[in-house]
Amino acid sequence: VGVGDLVLAAPAILLALLLTLVLSHFLPLLLNPKAPRGSFGWPLVGETLRFLTPHASNTLGSFLEDHCSRYGRVFKSHLFCTPTVVSCDQELNHFILQNEERLFQCSYPRPIHGILGKSSMLVVLGEDHKRLRNLALALVTSTKLKPSYLGDIERIALHIVGSWHGKGGNITFCEEARKVGRPVHALTTTKFAFSVIVKQVLGLSPEEPVTAMILEDFLTFMKGLISFPLRIPGTPYAKAVQARERISSTVKGIIEERRKADCCKRDDFLNVLLSTDELSDEEKVSFVLDSLLGGYETTSLMISMVVYFLGQSAQDLDLVKREHQGIRSTKAKEECLSSEDYKKMEYTQHVINEALRCGNIVKFVHRKALKDVRYKEYLIPSGWKVLPVFSAVHLNPSLHGNAQQFQPCRWEGPSQGTSKKFTPFGGGTRLCPGSELAKVEAAFFLHHLVLNFRWKIDGDDIPMAYPYVEFPRGLPIEIEPICSES
Repeated sequence: VGVGDLVLAAPAILLALLLTLVLSHFLPLLLNPKAPRGSFGWPLVGETLRFLTPHASNTLGSFLEDHCSRYGRVFKSHLFCTPTVVSCDQELNHFILQNEERLFQCSYPRPIHGILGKSSMLVVLGEDHKRLRNLALALVTSTKLKPSYLGDIERIALHIVGSWHGKGGNITFCEEARKVGRPVHALTTTKFAFSVIVKQVLGLSPEEPVTAMILEDFLTFMKGLISFPLRIPGTPYAKAVQARERISSTVKGIIEERRKADCCKRDDFLNVLLSTDELSDEEKVSFVLDSLLGGYETTSLMISMVVYFLGQSAQDLDLVKREHQGIRSTKAKEECLSSEDYKKMEYTQHVINEALRCGNIVKFVHRKALKDVRYKEYLIPSGWKVLPVFSAVHLNPSLHGNAQQFQPCRWEGPSQGTSKKFTPFGGGTRLCPGSELAKVEAAFFLHHLVLNFRWKIDGDDIPMAYPYVEFPRGLPIEIEPICSES
């Protein structure tokens, strides 16, 4: 074929591509007239850019507010390059989560698969997911409220909080949570959450050089996970893929060393992983990475949210402080916290729940309809993406009175934190297996924080949804040591 032929054929090729693009965008609209009302926006990109527009995480954002007011709490759109049904409805969200693998299936965008790896529990389906989740639940159950685990949390919390004495009046509470390139030795909530999970998963202490190396790579990985999926050298996505490869290599090295030193059994997740024949080595590495991701991301942001909201509510901070003073008054000066002490932290649990409701660390999840699904008056066509939006339920004033206000007392009463209207950790068969461990870490950290410091938010930093959540300025706070109490 000559150059001239290609030039002559170019308009036809361009027209065919344009026709394919238009049909793939508008054909689903024509074939599914009974789908919920809504709009598809532009071909290819649809309404994705508007949907992902940053907004305060304790608000719905202009896209959802506009579409809910125009079309109702369930509407159609074109997001992430595919026809989509968006649900801001409590009952439909619950229905979707409870029908995993029957009517709906996990369906994260392909670039997420590329960076997490094909064996990640976050993206695998069916029996593979069930097998990995059962192992995760077994590990969490064996760890939950174990004295050695609680002791590790408390030692690391004391180390972090103790390092702030003599620092002056200002610290950036969660700067490292998002900003790669900062010194990894800084003692922030990020270092606390990461140190705890690395100790539990790999048996590594915060002081070991390999811990700092993994943290630096992990922060690069996290930055790329939520970046534009352009795999060109130098882009955050490409750097994240390389960081994951380095973490995998490091973990494989630790696994090999542990196997050689078979006589030195350690009390951590990795020891359990090595003793099972259910997983391949690649799955074990992915399992470690998933554990680091879950144990780091949720916990560090949860603690930051609690500090942020308490910093704006002197009354709730005082109630939390009184609760922890009461617990500390029953213990010897250097006596460690126990599982019984954790059970006494009732108001602290209300504060954590309310911070999760207002902060919305997980705004939505990705699902796909496996068949045509009829729910009430709605038809969800087979193959369409489905997005249950948790933040829309958390901030619904008909479900939560004064929904925009931070009111921990709303969680008083039996089973308030486990209802359909509160899903900070997802639901169904994909409910986060480590949610309770994250709450224990947050409660123990808060115990030592409120007994040692007063604080207030320095400036106007607020949690923003991108749709992932971050504090743009790293949550700077002014701290003041409490000398006469603790």
